[in-house]
Amino acid sequence: MLPNLLSAIETELQRQVARLDEPRTRPFHEMLAYHMGWTGEGAGPEATGKRVRPLLVLLTAASCGADWRPALPAAAAVELVHNFSLLHDDIEDNSDKRRGRTTVWKKWGLAQGINAGDGMFILANLALADLEADYPAPIVIRAATILQHACLDLTRGQFLDISYEDRADLAVDDYWPMVGGKTAALIAACCQLGALLGGADAARQEAYRAFGHYLGLAFQVQDDILGIWGDEALTGKSAAGDLVEGKKSLPVLFGLEKNGEFAKRWQRGPIRAEEVRAAAALLEAESARRSAQEAARQMTDLALESLRVANPQGEAGEALKSLADQLLQRGA
Repeated sequence: MLPNLLSAIETELQRQVARLDEPRTRPFHEMLAYHMGWTGEGAGPEATGKRVRPLLVLLTAASCGADWRPALPAAAAVELVHNFSLLHDDIEDNSDKRRGRTTVWKKWGLAQGINAGDGMFILANLALADLEADYPAPIVIRAATILQHACLDLTRGQFLDISYEDRADLAVDDYWPMVGGKTAALIAACCQLGALLGGADAARQEAYRAFGHYLGLAFQVQDDILGIWGDEALTGKSAAGDLVEGKKSLPVLFGLEKNGEFAKRWQRGPIRAEEVRAAAALLEAESARRSAQEAARQMTDLALESLRVANPQGEAGEALKSLADQLLQRGA
């Protein structure tokens, strides 16, 4: 089932981005096509990503007993929103690489990078409006409201993430609102949208939304753990990066709350690459890794319980459960 969905998602995404494929704006279209992983050096599956968010929309809709095809514009919309956030994240984080390729703003300049992100966001909204071909206006308006609330939460989470960089008074409780916005909000919206478009009642829509919310939180905590102790050969990212960059990840916040040797080293200034192994060992000795793993387990349990309540059906339901298992069991 997944290969069919992924092929349909890619076709729909290309159709939506093609709105910019006109003589005067063809270079603009190329920027977005490059970012989406379709063109340029290194194009292909590694550059496109896994398309998890649109898959969640379609699998949720189908697991409610509906045909997933009419929901394709919503699936495209959430993936375009996700990529809009990545385009702007790369600028805000001063990142020159994304999935091993030069980022759009580094390749075409800061101004064009910002504009590419803006264009991606507008395309997402236009994609969602295409739902009107198959759904009544109240459903389309409700879908738009869900997605816009998620986008606002994305910016809230990003605001907190940026503002946390210069703060020394953060606690573990400060972490959850930040990742709830940056990571979980859009994943929750994907599942809620799928349930809405699949014809689920309000209670079932809420169960799917809660599943996506806790799935997003668990995924982010696992990412934080892998960002310090992960196998680089498996994760594709440097295990030194998060500590060197000074990210206020969950293990770091657990370590800072402990106020032990790790906290003392952290307060002395940036951790150098050659210190990463020792810093990670301090965190582990002070139970930060175990505490983060326990938090990930708690979020995983909440996600799976919410999915049980949602009661996904059929082949799509099994595929949704399988996808959730893959995301929740990444070797953290």
